Amino acid sequence: MTNKNNNSVVDVKSSGAVGYKGDDKLLLGIVLGVITFWLFAQTTLNVAPAMRADLGIDENWSNIAVSITALFSGIFIVVMGGLGDRIGRVKVALVGIVLSAIGSLLIAVSPTGTVAFLMLGRIIQGLSAACIMPSTLALLKAYYEGPARQRAISFWSIGSWGGSGLCSLFGGAVASTIGWRWIFWMSIVISIISFLLMRSTPESKVEQTGERHDFDWSGLIAFMISMVSINIVIGQGSKLGWTSNLIVALSVVFLIAASIFFKIESSKSNAFVDFKLFNNSTYAGATLSNFLLNGAAGTLLVALTLVQKGAGLSSFEAGMLTIGYLIAILATIRVGEKLLQKWGPRKPMLLGCSITATGIFLTSLSFLYAWQYMIAAVIGFTLFGIGLGCYATPSTDAALSNVPQNQVGSAAGIYKMASSLGAAFGVAISAALFTGLSSGHVVYWGELFIGRTDNIEVRFAAAVALLFNVLMTLIAIVAIMQTVPKSNTKNNVL
Repeated sequence: MTNKNNNSVVDVKSSGAVGYKGDDKLLLGIVLGVITFWLFAQTTLNVAPAMRADLGIDENWSNIAVSITALFSGIFIVVMGGLGDRIGRVKVALVGIVLSAIGSLLIAVSPTGTVAFLMLGRIIQGLSAACIMPSTLALLKAYYEGPARQRAISFWSIGSWGGSGLCSLFGGAVASTIGWRWIFWMSIVISIISFLLMRSTPESKVEQTGERHDFDWSGLIAFMISMVSINIVIGQGSKLGWTSNLIVALSVVFLIAASIFFKIESSKSNAFVDFKLFNNSTYAGATLSNFLLNGAAGTLLVALTLVQKGAGLSSFEAGMLTIGYLIAILATIRVGEKLLQKWGPRKPMLLGCSITATGIFLTSLSFLYAWQYMIAAVIGFTLFGIGLGCYATPSTDAALSNVPQNQVGSAAGIYKMASSLGAAFGVAISAALFTGLSSGHVVYWGELFIGRTDNIEVRFAAAVALLFNVLMTLIAIVAIMQTVPKSNTKNNVL
């Protein structure tokens, strides 16, 4: 752990039981905790239309509910990672699992006609993910060694990447058969099993020596206010009017809070976001491209909603379009690792982004006949998965291997925060574009669309929103080209 006042490095120790080694019971508990977010909470990307219809809420609030979980996860993930180091990783992970059950319960019992239960449940699910993700990764490092650790990390990755690949198909199957609420009842059961498997694990935390610093609460509060306000502006702007008093006021709040945040973080020695890390161009490029590529999660929401609204597919039928995404992302994560070893991080990162952009572009071809679009979407989602698989490991390596050892913890937290915030804002902006344009009249581009003419507005809106996701991946490519060196040499100058 770093003492930022004198830049000295303080040794850390695990306070877990002497000689304790992680076993399959702990690993299963960790993986089940991870999938409460990646498999269950993320199903809203596909089942949002069914939830919206059942609860009787409008599309704007539904869109915010989808994105706000990743938003709160991103806001608090660095905080909870640090808290786990200080008070105990097992304790924070168990709190996260309990929060997951509470959030799922609120969503499962949400009454028709109100968004309060849904929104509160989604926020709590975000806090849950912020607790579970960094704490469980730290436990893998603390209690598994050598090949056992590699195996454990592989299972953790299957829980996260596999869960994200399966969530649309799983959610659609449950929603189409026994109802979307059962997704969250199942999540509660999984949370209980995970809690029971992990509760007897010896505690692991950092033994701190030297001067302690108070947590940067002022920076966190300013950051949270800025992120929540801009998320509401994006989600509600088209409904309330971009020049309405509330939207203008929240925009001003965002600008003020963001300015205060940057001022605080630039001047404090204990800032929870260390801007000095971004002086390293490789780390900055990897983190920015990670933010943008995770922002492409909006592709799932828009494309799957399109085929339900525009082609009349059920949520299960829509989810089936993503089966290639699931298979591809699991199959190519190790490919990305091999490419990293052969080429270094730059080439596989660029390759991954390029394949992802191609896949998303195919999902934007909404002017086709429905059956033609579904074929394009299946191919597109498969390429999407291949691209992410090629990108994931090289990007993480580029970020974390290019910072000094005493800053790896902070760098990893910010990198993961970029993942969650990218997903939150990518989904929010994609949904806002899709919702805002769906009600408009297509004048200039309507003649390009073949087949049915009663859904042209929805198809046009989807194309624009999906092309926005393509744009994000193209910006990621530019960022990588400008920041990640061609050689495999590490840049440790900060």
